[in-house]
Amino acid sequence: MIQAIQLILALSFLVLIHELGHFTFARIFKVRVEKFYMFFNPWLSLVRMKKFDGKWHVKFFSKNEDEEWKKHPENTEWGIGWLPFGGYCAIAGMVDETHSTEDLASTPQDWEFRSKPAWQRLLIILGGILVNFIGALVIFSMLLFHYGEEKLPLRNITNGLYYSQILLDEGFQQRDKILTINGVEPDELSDVVQAIIIEGQREVTVLRGTDTVQLTLSEDLGTRYLAEQNTFDKREREKARMDNSYRKQRYVLLSEWIPCVLDSVLEGSVAHAAGLQKGDSLLAIAGTEVPGYMQLVQELQLHPCDSVTIDFSREGQKQSVRVFLGDECKLGITPRIDFQTETKNYSFLQSIPAGIRYGWEILEMYVKQFRLVFTKEGAQSLGGFGAIGGMFPGFWSWYAFWHMTAFLSLILAFMNFLPIPALDGGYILFLLFEMITRRKPSDKFLEIANTIGFWILIALLIFANGNDILKIFF
Repeated sequence: MIQAIQLILALSFLVLIHELGHFTFARIFKVRVEKFYMFFNPWLSLVRMKKFDGKWHVKFFSKNEDEEWKKHPENTEWGIGWLPFGGYCAIAGMVDETHSTEDLASTPQDWEFRSKPAWQRLLIILGGILVNFIGALVIFSMLLFHYGEEKLPLRNITNGLYYSQILLDEGFQQRDKILTINGVEPDELSDVVQAIIIEGQREVTVLRGTDTVQLTLSEDLGTRYLAEQNTFDKREREKARMDNSYRKQRYVLLSEWIPCVLDSVLEGSVAHAAGLQKGDSLLAIAGTEVPGYMQLVQELQLHPCDSVTIDFSREGQKQSVRVFLGDECKLGITPRIDFQTETKNYSFLQSIPAGIRYGWEILEMYVKQFRLVFTKEGAQSLGGFGAIGGMFPGFWSWYAFWHMTAFLSLILAFMNFLPIPALDGGYILFLLFEMITRRKPSDKFLEIANTIGFWILIALLIFANGNDILKIFF
């Protein structure tokens, strides 16, 4: 429920500022905006407001047609619809989802979109994209100003890294330290993932003990990673169906190497009842060695509601204890962390360029990984509202909420910029064509193109949300 609330609030905010971008430029150029709605309102609206005769008129749960209100087209009707999947800004004289060519059969008027110069129409269309892009950069800047920027440099991870099986198959060994990728030293783990998965860089130099080892990664590592992630998610869904209380585990490509040395034991936990103490080193679970904390977590997941033997070392003495794991497969321990993060704080003025840089890097990474969508594995990974909602944490965090909102704002700006009819990018493409050729596409052509684009978008929505539904049942 918390994830759903965050998703609705974030999307509502983003749609609102997007449409306000269109509205603002339309009003700057004296173009009438007939309706401005948060959410869609087929047949009826939750709230409708309009100012005429010197006062505001408000109606609740009202049908959309109102002859009295139509007598005052110069004023914008504001409202909230009942279908929470977006919103719209109905601009007078514009062929879009709110108007057809029949609606524009009359002589063009000075206050209509179609009567304005191409450069003004271009700015009106660009308004939504610009606001989403700039809004994301503002949010990132304010997050950096308020919270600072916390990083874990690779140089601070002195124990090396944990690698998933797909990377072990590429020649990595547990606790290898990554020195360079294509000759460049990565700063963080996210830089490693971006380089080898998103950008497809192949030459990796690692430090293995005291030896320097050169690895050449497979060209299809990115698609194999997506396939492995899809398989992992499917296994997690199957476990969830077998046990409704099972909590989904996150697929880890690589992470910090954390030794199985206990830093603390939660009072009343399985580990506490078994007598485990701070400083104990866990050696094996049910006879399987667990050299690192990630291996421990993975091995515990194989024994839900089961009795297992834990081998551990205390002050150099090997001991064993038998415990019963619950359905969450957790011991209730915290491992000892041998590395430290670094936090950089920003003044208000410093946060602005830092936020711009941070937002641009995220957008650049998203655009680069967009190529993976056109693979079979990438298409299977596409998700709709359920997948987006799952990106929010299951608890309320203002930082997480605003960070994810800014990220979605960048995605919304990028997706709207794509040259697909019915999206802002489609209008931009036609306007650029008009400005270059001095020939304006006919209203009928725009209507047909928008209709085609609309059904393409509907198909994509059905496919993405269908993936979400299939993942629930299969």
